[in-house]
Amino acid sequence: MDKMETPDQTFTVSIFTENTIGMLNRITIIFTRRHLNIDSITASETEVNNVHRYTIVLRTTREKIDKVVGQTDKLIDVLKVFVHTDDEVVHQEIALYKIKTTGFKSNDVEQVVRQNSAKILTVDPDFIIIEKTGHKAETQVLFEKLKPFGILEFACSGRVAVSKPMKDLSTYLKELELN
Repeated sequence: MDKMETPDQTFTVSIFTENTIGMLNRITIIFTRRHLNIDSITASETEVNNVHRYTIVLRTTREKIDKVVGQTDKLIDVLKVFVHTDDEVVHQEIALYKIKTTGFKSNDVEQVVRQNSAKILTVDPDFIIIEKTGHKAETQVLFEKLKPFGILEFACSGRVAVSKPMKDLSTYLKELELN
């Protein structure tokens, strides 16, 4: 690493937009053009009618993230973009694990589930589905503990996050209307 380069760190980017066709594509193209790899992305409605949030998590430098945020903020239909470090957000992910039901005692699985603050969602003669909500490291720990039971399927959401220091979105939008 050069003396001038800063180390990569994890950033959570919250992009508030109108719900328009192709918006996700227009946003991700900006990241792609800058050769930034997105670790996770989620899209959802917000507390404000017709406003959607894209939450993007990536590792990069402050300089690169500031450039991509500036470009994204200029897109038509983007209302506002915020960037936060991990200490400025409260975040979680949800993971689902499907394991086979044969070859072990069900008490063993229940004990692993309890020890990891997870819960069993479905019990079927052929499989069990387990849910774990937490940080990525926590969902990965449970994945490793469930491997011996035979994981048939695994799915994990991207980060869902809310910022600690930001004004509420409706207040910010009202301020935008006044300007």
